[in-house]
Amino acid sequence: MTQTPRWLNQMRCTLIADRGQCIGDFDTTLDAALRAGVRAVHLREKQMTTRDLYELALRARALTQRYGALLILNDRADIARAAGADGLHLGWQSLPPQIARRLMGRKALIGKSVHNLDETREALASGCVDYLFASPVFETPSKAGLVPTLGLKGLAAICRAANVPVIALGGIDAAAACSAVEAGAAGVAVIRAIMAAPDPHRAAADLLAAVSAGAR
Repeated sequence: MTQTPRWLNQMRCTLIADRGQCIGDFDTTLDAALRAGVRAVHLREKQMTTRDLYELALRARALTQRYGALLILNDRADIARAAGADGLHLGWQSLPPQIARRLMGRKALIGKSVHNLDETREALASGCVDYLFASPVFETPSKAGLVPTLGLKGLAAICRAANVPVIALGGIDAAAACSAVEAGAAGVAVIRAIMAAPDPHRAAADLLAAVSAGAR
């Protein structure tokens, strides 16, 4: 039996850290999620200057290292390398996976966002991605009007087509997390469910419990 890689266990519940959707102090919210058991933080900040993003990434790197958690940078290979991140996540306007792999090295995690089966096949054809984010599974403000919602059937189809782990994203709360894992997702990624929660520690704990329940 093939052993599940440690990084995949860490990504069962991934926090996408976005200051714009954080209702409390950013660092305090990250710390609360990590204390609850979250072991992967995906830093996504599209409006910051390079210097400010680098400094934020260094703070996030220090926090994640304290808890033995992964740090993944969104889109910015330069910041990922400079801050000592564990990986890089690519969107539809990002570098091609092959170039990202060349820049990041073979040990880094490379992820890719996909929204349908065609994008899934294209990402997999590169041979350079370790995991996929499939989104939006459910309605979410960040994707409203941009791409069709997958639903659980669409998520399941992507999971069946992929030869790498698929992480469900978009409109995920504790109840949806369980359903997403039951549909075949290896884990979930959330933004508002933790960043906009009045009690991010409790929200993270509930999500982790739901992911574990769906995997049984």
